[in-house]
Amino acid sequence: MMRTSRRSFLKIGAVGGLGLVFLPAVKGFAGSGALRDAAGAGSAVGRKWAMVVDMQKCWERGAECRDCILACHRAHNVPEIPDPEEEVKWVWTERFEHAFPEQVHEYLAEHLRDKPFLVLCNHCENPPCVRVCPTKATFKGDGGLVMMDYHRCLGCRYCMAACPYGARSFNFRDPRPYLRELNPAFPTREKGVVEKCNFCTERLEEGLPPACVEACPAKALVFGDLDDPSSEVRRILSASYTIVRKPELGTRPKVYYVINPGLGNSGGR
Repeated sequence: MMRTSRRSFLKIGAVGGLGLVFLPAVKGFAGSGALRDAAGAGSAVGRKWAMVVDMQKCWERGAECRDCILACHRAHNVPEIPDPEEEVKWVWTERFEHAFPEQVHEYLAEHLRDKPFLVLCNHCENPPCVRVCPTKATFKGDGGLVMMDYHRCLGCRYCMAACPYGARSFNFRDPRPYLRELNPAFPTREKGVVEKCNFCTERLEEGLPPACVEACPAKALVFGDLDDPSSEVRRILSASYTIVRKPELGTRPKVYYVINPGLGNSGGR
């Protein structure tokens, strides 16, 4: 079979499989620190996870800050493969015009057009990746998380074609030789399987916030329970103007971005 690069494959299937899926009744999490309700820390049932990203706070840290990305990739044994066509990533940055193409117009401020935005799996409420997976290796878990069972993954990459956010990576080679350090608490993957952000479900089960949230020194990332009116995410969403990526597709992403007046006018990035 002809070998197809990540970029070529995504171009071929970028518009495929954008149908809606039926969901179980799920709900979410507490604030940007430890779980608000310690008694329920080990269970996602009755919650609806979501994340809010304030890029202005992130930019104020400067271009050298990659604490959240490094924390995520170390926690989940994400390999550092130098070839961009074979890159594996769970959290990364995209320029505004690539992350939010529907927001771009000819008069958009240049300083905003080129700004990097943190992106990751959106854990959509209507995830097209779940619908197209032939083996149910991708499925909806408790708390609305879009999960993966690596043992069920055939490497067909239908989920990659269906995902409109480019949030999934394929292991073109054995990733283990490309690990700088091994986290024995999280499984490594094999050649031929897809992987992505899991919103740190293994940490949520222990009552801990996602690794990226915990590592962010600027508190630019907030994780919480959308169904809890007193949660930090609900407070921010109620008080701020926020956007999501490609809302016109009907996937209903659960990663929100705070848009402040004068966004991008300051900061080092």
